Amino acid sequence: MELGGRRERQQRQQLRHRRQKRVTAISPLVKYSLFVFTFFFWLIAGALLGIGIYARVEKGQVNAVVDLLADPAIVLIVVGSLAWILGFFGCVGALRENICLLKTYCYVLLILFVLQLVGAILGFVFSDKVEEHIGNLVETAIEKYRDDIDLQNLIDWTQKEFQCCGGKDGFKDWHQHNRYFNCSEENLSRERCGVPYSCCRPEGEEVVINTMCGYDFAPDATPTEAIDRIYIRSCIFAVADWARENLFLLGGIAMGLAIPQLLGIVLSRLLVNQIMVEQGFQNGF
Repeated sequence: MELGGRRERQQRQQLRHRRQKRVTAISPLVKYSLFVFTFFFWLIAGALLGIGIYARVEKGQVNAVVDLLADPAIVLIVVGSLAWILGFFGCVGALRENICLLKTYCYVLLILFVLQLVGAILGFVFSDKVEEHIGNLVETAIEKYRDDIDLQNLIDWTQKEFQCCGGKDGFKDWHQHNRYFNCSEENLSRERCGVPYSCCRPEGEEVVINTMCGYDFAPDATPTEAIDRIYIRSCIFAVADWARENLFLLGGIAMGLAIPQLLGIVLSRLLVNQIMVEQGFQNGF
């Protein structure tokens, strides 16, 4: 009886020791901070994915634009899907203390952060190449202006907001790269030799937008002749000038994107180390 009671006390002590070890090894603050952080990240990613799918379905086009960089809906779907999967790994990994999911979340987040950092550095060093590439993207967007309603709204918003028109060659880009606005004799469109209404300068306090305000330009119209009716400034240069004037704002946005990523990396690494210590691994991460 005495021997049995001693064994029972030893078992209780061992069980109590394990419970104490479990409490001290894994910090609830780290675990649930990571869970809450990734849960909100997961919700935002799900919202982006839902908006992208809704926008894509609403178009109702069989032959809709499938160019990733020319269709905002596809961009939202791709980014939302990847972020949703990554958020799922972090959220479930933190809740279930799953080392595999947490390591995957940490490594992917670290890779994305490094790629963004390298991309920013290369973009600064090779700014001419970046400007050329952006110019090509703008030309592609102008070419597909009438093919995608989301892209059309994005271009119109940009031209009105930055008071600009076209890409590298200004309003002439619409005559060169869009089949509805080009000045060729084969083009029978009413929009021939014109530009979208978003290029037009507002006439006083107009209540009703004149969507035909950019029509009927001469094929050889010069910027001097067009300046009274439309914006002649290139949107690429307009956006670049805005960026130079708002460096502190862009820096704040960059920090706002970088800090959550670093926070996710640090929290997931700490939690993995604590879980491995809890399970008896001495080397940690």
